[in-house]
This record gives sequence, C-alpha cells and structure tokens, in this order.
Amino acid sequence: MAVMGTTVTIADGAVQGRRGRGGRKGTLAWKGIPFAAPPVGPWRWRAPEPVVPWPGVLDCGDYGNAPVQDKLFTARGLGRFQPRHEDCLTLNVFMPETVSPTPRPVMVFNYGGAYILGSTSTPIYDGAYLARSRDVIVVTVNYRVGPLGFLDLTDYSTPERRFESNLGLRDMVAGLEWVQQNIAAFGGDPDRVTVFGESAGGSAAITLLSTPAAGGLFAGAISQSPAPDLVVDKENAQVYADEFVRLLIDPTRRDGAERTEPPLDPEVVARVVDDASGMDLVRAGNRLLGFARAAQLSDPMPFAPTVDGDYLPQRPTHAARDGKTHPVPLMIGHNKDEGELFARFWNILPDGSQAFIGIDDPEIQAEVRALYPGTRDHVRLAADATFWIPTQMFASYHSEHAPTYVYRYDYAPASLNLAGIGATHATELFAVFGTYRDPIGAGLAAAGSWASTRRITATVQSHWSWFARKGVPSPSWPRYTLDDRRVMVLDDPSYVVSDPDGGRRRAWERVHLAVGG
Repeated sequence: MAVMGTTVTIADGAVQGRRGRGGRKGTLAWKGIPFAAPPVGPWRWRAPEPVVPWPGVLDCGDYGNAPVQDKLFTARGLGRFQPRHEDCLTLNVFMPETVSPTPRPVMVFNYGGAYILGSTSTPIYDGAYLARSRDVIVVTVNYRVGPLGFLDLTDYSTPERRFESNLGLRDMVAGLEWVQQNIAAFGGDPDRVTVFGESAGGSAAITLLSTPAAGGLFAGAISQSPAPDLVVDKENAQVYADEFVRLLIDPTRRDGAERTEPPLDPEVVARVVDDASGMDLVRAGNRLLGFARAAQLSDPMPFAPTVDGDYLPQRPTHAARDGKTHPVPLMIGHNKDEGELFARFWNILPDGSQAFIGIDDPEIQAEVRALYPGTRDHVRLAADATFWIPTQMFASYHSEHAPTYVYRYDYAPASLNLAGIGATHATELFAVFGTYRDPIGAGLAAAGSWASTRRITATVQSHWSWFARKGVPSPSWPRYTLDDRRVMVLDDPSYVVSDPDGGRRRAWERVHLAVGG
C-alpha cells in the first residue's frame, strides 16, 4: 500500500509534518497548523479572523502555544510545560501513513478543563494511537479559555472598540470550518466529520449542536461527560464582566464586594482590559471564580458560552427541548463515578444543593436527598446535578428528532478501584485515545489490568470510530428512546440496560420541572 508524504498543500500554504516513531510508528502528524490569525493586539476579545497565507513550507513538527492559563495546567511531562501565548489558534492532524483508497472519516476533538484551562499538547490527547488503530483522521483544536475565551464584554462595545461574545466557541467553529476547507488534502472526508470532546469539550459538542453558525460543519457529535448547563445567561454574564473589570482595576478588591458602584465607563473598560497582560487576566479570572462561589448566581461558573440570543440563541438543553439542535446523530454519556475526581483533586463542582435554588416545595428536595443517604453520596449528588441528570434530559430531548445513543462508562482498572476512585471523570479518555500503553497511562494498567485495558480500549475505539463512519456506534448498541431508555454500559464486558437508576432520574426530573428546565 502506498505511503503518504509529509508535505501537504492546503488553502493557506504548504505544511510539513512528521512520521511517528516508537509506539506511534505508522502514523503521520502535522502539529501547530494555524487555523485563524493570532487574536492579539486589536484582535484580543474579537472573533477569529482568517489566516494570512504563508510563503514556502510551514514546519508543523510540534504543537503550537497553549492558550493563556496557569502554567501548572500546560504540563507535557515531568518538568516540561508547553509555552503559553495569546497567539494559540492552531490545530493538529493525526492520520495513518498509508494512503486510503477512499476518504477517511474525520474526528475533531475539543478538550476539557471547565473552559478555564486546556491545550491540545496535553499528552492524553495524542491522536496518533486512535488514528492508526481505527483508520481515521483525528484533528485536535486549540481554543481560547478563561477570560480571553469566555468573558462577555459586549456591553462595553463602542464604535472605536468592539468586543464580541463566545470567542472560545467561535474558535471551535473556525476549526470546523478549517476542516471543511482543508481536510480533503489529507485524505479526509468533509462529509463525515464527527465533533467530539470530554467535560467542557463534551459540553462544547452539545453547545455546537445548538449554535446556528456550526450548522452543516459536522455530521455527528460525541459528548463525553458534558455539563449541559455549563453556559451563562446574559444577565449573569453582565455581572461577571462588571466584577472582572473591577478586579483588574483593583486587585485588592474583596470577593463578593457590595455591588453599589456606578456603571463602568466603556472607555475605561477598553483601556483596562487591553492594557492588561495575559497573566493579569488569568489572575483576575481566578479571583472571579472566588466571587462566583460567593455570589451563588444561577450560573455558578463565570467562564462558559454566553446565551446571548444571537451567536448562541438558547441554552443547549432548551434548544434540544424545542427541537432546534442540529438534527445529526449524537452519542452521549457519563462516567459511573464522575464526582470522585473533583472531590479528591479539583474542588470546582457546585454544591449539589445549588440544584434546588428556586424550588419552594420541600417535598421535592426531600425526595431527591433521600436517594443519597451514604457517606460519599454528597459527591454523587453534586455530580448527578452537574453531569448526569442534565445529560439524560438533553439526550431525551435530542432523541425526539435525531438518532441518539447513550452510554455509562463503568470500567476502571484495578488501581483506580483499589483507590476508591473508580470510573471517575475523564478516565474514559485513556480508552478513547488508546493511551494505556503510553507512559501517561501505563501506570494505571500495570497493577494487573493490562488485558482488561486492552479490551476496553478496543471496545471504546470501535464504538467511537464506527459512529464516525456510519452514524451508529454498533449494531448491538440500540438507539435511546423515551419508550425504553436503553443505555450501553461500557465495561469489561459491556452490556445494555434499560433506564438505569430510573428512580433517581424521575426524582431529578421533578426538580427541573419545578424550576422551568
């Protein structure tokens, strides 16, 4: 079979990739391809602009800059960190080195990180293993995070200084537009593009389903452990933007200060946010997270897509309820022990009691709380409120007008079960990307789980790639419908069950109905 070369000509110029080595042998990768102009200077806080074509051949042998964030989150290995810069709008293409007789399906990945951190250079997102083992093309896309990606300053726009909303979401759309324009040059099929992501990236997948500008850019979506309500209504976005600017002006400002100040002058806002360094913005963003916890607004995370009535007209769950999501096949699910990661390592989940804000009926609250009597059930309650029940509701709504497939990921290697962590948030990524054999995942598999990690990887990659090819994950995986609510439990071995935890689901649905969700 013919082997593809490492130089490819795309719309903006020629790009030079690399052949895989070691465990990645048999693959090609182009890393750090710019898909939009650098969003710097006057383009800070603006939608992505087209790339300026380059002369000659652009070397694409390593990842581009990570988006601006705390250094800790850009680790690539022991003592190795990816450079951070606002000039970060690049993507990466991974594929088998052989030439396919037919165009390959394309899988476009958006990373997680609560919309405040993340980068395609994180080792677990290496697309080479998945591309080679399942004969697909994997594209991973950098998007702006934190204030630079998800702070809505549009109320302060003037003719002299415009601000735009949903910049990180617009970056993802620009990445999909790049794929439509260029992926055929790599042997990919632009008519078989699947967008997928985990955590915030999973939330992004269903948000893209609800974004008019993303229509026609992908044929299917895979949403892993989304928090479907991880968006910010316009009113809350205005509160967060106001407080963020005041924190920039006065870094000693007390979190949760009384909101009696006069409105901010747009000219002052423009000067303050444009003159601040990237890390000044990150530090103010970290302070804003503290303000959000104290303020207890209905949207507890300040950095997320804004429901602005324009670029994002509705909350994703409401769009699905109203039949306004793009009618493409969807695969969606959560992990059995979702909350343990946050309880032990990263305490950012809203308290489960926040799900009851606006509910005056004590019987509804009591009904739900009675389902969580154990000592660790406060963790499960928070995770269910954030991930599980909104995911079930989104799946139920979307299934009414497009094929929908629901999973629960139960598999955990022995090491995680012994630690009491189990199948927690993000652990399915090791199977999706096939990194149990990579140094980043080998330690988890070493304690007696080599064979089972090999089997779960084969199972998950088969379902994910078959969905990318055919729009269905497997002949043995039934569609999710309101009649039977059949769910694929991904484990070693996997099995199908109807309406798992149906009692909890029905109780939570009463909660959402009570608050108009």
